[in-house]
Amino acid sequence: METVVYQFLIEVPRAVAIWSALLLLALTVLAVLVARPERVRPDGEPVAPPAVDPEAEAADLRRYAEEVAVAAGRAARTARRRRADWLAAQEEAGRAWRAYDEAETAARRFTGAAALPAPRTPRTPAEYAARERWLHQAAVAAHWRGDLSTRQLREVFGRRAGWDPRRHPVEQEIALARAVRAARRADHRAAAERERLAWRDADLAAEAARALAGEAYAAAVRLRPGRLPAARPVSAGRRPALAARWRPARVG
Repeated sequence: METVVYQFLIEVPRAVAIWSALLLLALTVLAVLVARPERVRPDGEPVAPPAVDPEAEAADLRRYAEEVAVAAGRAARTARRRRADWLAAQEEAGRAWRAYDEAETAARRFTGAAALPAPRTPRTPAEYAARERWLHQAAVAAHWRGDLSTRQLREVFGRRAGWDPRRHPVEQEIALARAVRAARRADHRAAAERERLAWRDADLAAEAARALAGEAYAAAVRLRPGRLPAARPVSAGRRPALAARWRPARVG
């Protein structure tokens, strides 16, 4: 009796495991058949692949060629606009460099004068008032010439950023020349950075225009007589979607 019970406890789990594996295998085969049915009809005749309608394919190619031609035209206009922007930025950078070079030359003239002591003048209220008037007049003249910005002019009148109207006019003139040189240097660096970015945009736009022009030419070649595929009989009312193969590029 104990032997029978022991055999039952051993054989039943083994049988359950075997039947579970067979059931899992059957479900897997059924899922594969449902997902990918056999390309064979019930009567055993192979299913023919869907035929291509030459007229429909030609219409799809023509529509694609028109779309890519429009995209190529947009890209060409964008490339021309980007190139014009780059040329304008290049001219601006050239003007900024010339202005900085002039300011550098003017500041270098005071290199030797900066090492000399300031001339001795009487330290009276009238003298200090005259020095302040000279500084204000020189700063306003530099502002009207475009050498000093509005912010720098306010700093002169507000006695900020190291501006002291009690200093001798020679020292003030040296300080003005150096301030103008620093401003021109900053302007040139900013203009050079704008020119670099404009060149990058123009180069990318030109590359996109070239790529789309080549694609438009290839699409036009495919429309020539003799380039279309040979006609085949149409069946089952199905045709492939050429949009999956020919996707026109878009210009952002």
